[in-house]
Amino acid sequence: MRILLISDIHSNLEALEACLDAAPAHDLAVNLGDTVGYGSNPNEVIARAQALGRVFVRGNHDKAACGLKGIQDFNPAAGLATLWTRNQLTPENLDWLRALPQGPIQLDELPGIQFVHGAAHDEDAYVMSAHDAIAPRIVKTNTSVEVDVDIDVNVSSAQVTFFGHTHLQGGFSLTDEYSETHHPKYRSAERIESFEWPLHKDKDNDTDQVRHYLINPGSVGQPRDGDWRAAFAVFDTEAWTVTFYRVPYNLRVAQEKILAANLPQRLATRLATGR
Repeated sequence: MRILLISDIHSNLEALEACLDAAPAHDLAVNLGDTVGYGSNPNEVIARAQALGRVFVRGNHDKAACGLKGIQDFNPAAGLATLWTRNQLTPENLDWLRALPQGPIQLDELPGIQFVHGAAHDEDAYVMSAHDAIAPRIVKTNTSVEVDVDIDVNVSSAQVTFFGHTHLQGGFSLTDEYSETHHPKYRSAERIESFEWPLHKDKDNDTDQVRHYLINPGSVGQPRDGDWRAAFAVFDTEAWTVTFYRVPYNLRVAQEKILAANLPQRLATRLATGR
C-alpha cells in the first residue's frame, strides 16, 4: 500500500493543488491536521481535502478555528488569522472541523502504524528533536534514585508514528540505546524534488533491536525549514520506505490572496522564505 501523507495545509490552496498534481499514485491519503489557519482559502481547502479520503487527525488550528479552543496560545498574527477563518467558514465546515478525531489514529489494515498531529501523548506538543521523542523514566532503588531512558509514549507500541505540527520535514529513528535525526537532502529550491528514506521493518542488524520511527511529511502550506516549497511524503508499506517531496507552487497568487483578505502581511511575506 502507498500512503499519501499531507499535513499543515493551512488554507493554502495553491500549495495543496501543486502537491496533489505532483503526488504519485497512492492507495490512501492521510491528513495529519491543521487543514485551516493562516491562509486565505479555508473552505476551498477543506473541500479538496475531503475529496482526498477519509483519514484525518485534528490540529490545533483546526480546533481554534471552530471554537473548540481559544487563541490565547497563538501569536497575534495566528490569532487574527484564526478569527478571520472562523468568520469565513461555512456552518457545514465548522461542524466538520469540530468532528475531526484527536490522534493517535490507528487503522486495522496498518498494524504498527499510528497518525498524530503533535505527539501521541499530547496532540499540541511539538516534537522538534529526537530528545522530544524520548522521556526520562525515574527508577527508584533501595539506595538511590536513578534516571533511566525509555522510549516515550510518543512511540508506544507503534513502530512508525507519522506526525505534523512542527512544519519541519524529516524524522527520527529510535532504539533503546540511541536516536538519530534524518532530514531530506535536496539540491534545488526551484523544482520538484524527492528524497527516499529506507526504514528497517525488522530488527536492526547492528543492534538486534527494533527501530521506532517518528516521521513528519512537512507542511504543505507553511514550511518553516528554510525551503519555501510545499512538502508532503509517501509511505510504501511493502518496500518500507518513506519518500519526501518538495514542490514549487504559485507563491505570488497565494500571497496576493492573503493580502487581499486583509490578513496580517507577515503571513504572506514569510511564504517566500519558508520560515
